[in-house]
Amino acid sequence: MDVTSEPINALAFDPIAEAQHKWSERWPEADRMAAATALIRVQRIVMSSVERALAPFGLTFARFEALVLLTFSREGRLPLGKMGARLQVHPTSVTNAIDRLEAQGFVRRTGDPNDRRTTLAEITPEGRMVVEKATGAVTRTQFGLEMLRDAELREVSDILFQVRLAAGDFRLDQSR
Repeated sequence: MDVTSEPINALAFDPIAEAQHKWSERWPEADRMAAATALIRVQRIVMSSVERALAPFGLTFARFEALVLLTFSREGRLPLGKMGARLQVHPTSVTNAIDRLEAQGFVRRTGDPNDRRTTLAEITPEGRMVVEKATGAVTRTQFGLEMLRDAELREVSDILFQVRLAAGDFRLDQSR
């Protein structure tokens, strides 16, 4: 059995549909509650799939994201502050991820030659090797979304794009 299709405490009924029914009897917005709850549950399913794929490499999703971001950069290094902004996480989370990646030999901290106050995270050759292998493992899981067709994936992404945009998750910059 593929690891992404393993049931996780599978129930004989849909608890979100049941909650939606009960919610609608007492409060408004039952459909929004069901959608939000389903999104949170799907996020857990996707993260579980990805985390299982990354475990053999000693990586969490946060550390994997940091390594991927560094591989996407022109020179394989970025200021920690810029990494936090791009990953949309608190600076402490970036520091923690870089600490662990550095201990694993996947990144090293260096000073910025243009600004002595700035610390850069730089991916090592070992980091490049592990991110390639880990990316292969993660993509083989299809991120826990193997049951969706390409058109459905685009539709889900488009819908979530609208939610993220309305929430101020990012700005549309027409100059990019």
